[in-house]
Amino acid sequence: MKRFRVGDHVRWNSEAGRVGGTIVKIVTSDIHWKGYVHHASKSEPQYVIKSSKTNHLAIHKMVALKLLHIPKKRGSG
Repeated sequence: MKRFRVGDHVRWNSEAGRVGGTIVKIVTSDIHWKGYVHHASKSEPQYVIKSSKTNHLAIHKMVALKLLHIPKKRGSG
């Protein structure tokens, strides 16, 4: 299974619908996040994602995320 990298653009479902953002950190050990313990390991990491619309930070497992392919800008030449 392909892993995500910092800088990847991803999408996930939230209570408000689909949200998109950029992975800013990969977590490989348990972390306390907004009052909850999120379990993570090297074999099952969690990803901190910054929302493209609100700059809100969220944390999710890989199974909750879908990689978005952002087209590369073409040169003007």
